[in-house]
Amino acid sequence: MEHVVYKSLTSWGLPFLAEPEEVSALRSLVRTHLEAWGFQEFIDSAQLCVSELVANVITHIGRGTPAHLAVLLNGTRLRIEVRDPDARALPTLLESSDDAEGGRGMALIDALADRWGVELHGDCKVTWCELVTVLAAPEGHTGGARGARAAKVLSFYGESEPCTTSRRSRLGSMAAEATAIDVIADLLHWLQAHGHDADDILDRAQTRFEAGLDAARALR
Repeated sequence: MEHVVYKSLTSWGLPFLAEPEEVSALRSLVRTHLEAWGFQEFIDSAQLCVSELVANVITHIGRGTPAHLAVLLNGTRLRIEVRDPDARALPTLLESSDDAEGGRGMALIDALADRWGVELHGDCKVTWCELVTVLAAPEGHTGGARGARAAKVLSFYGESEPCTTSRRSRLGSMAAEATAIDVIADLLHWLQAHGHDADDILDRAQTRFEAGLDAARALR
């Protein structure tokens, strides 16, 4: 596989030849990029979706077909796309009771993904699926691994889980903010009770937060 990759903070992709031996390399690349984005919990599902989308090209269009894989963040969704040059061979979703072998891959994708579909573009098509991420903020930015840890803390801290999706209400947003403030305040009290300088810790945390923002902007 020729690893000619385009990538940014929220997307990457590469061309490949649809061969069975390429699937393992593609799965490995998906793991690497999702780990870098802080989406460890979606790795297994994303890898299975990639395997089935590529297998669909191999089975229904042919081995050696030039194709293209892309993974990107589409708002609050992790989107996986496979482009191939045949706009006539469309993937089919079979009923689970059907005894036929074909179409099982799309049934798996239908079970794993929040939604999937096919886009036709003249002499090619894009088969895609999307996994919902609960770590995305309204503007589409994610907190990565740090955001995941914070979401877990917030979900266990209060009586109700703070809303973390882009469709959260103003009331839900205010409740989540209040819970986060309580967590920060309690952590500062705990630090002070154990002999630490709470103001110094807060300053260092702010510095680390701003450094993370600067690093994210540099990758755009």
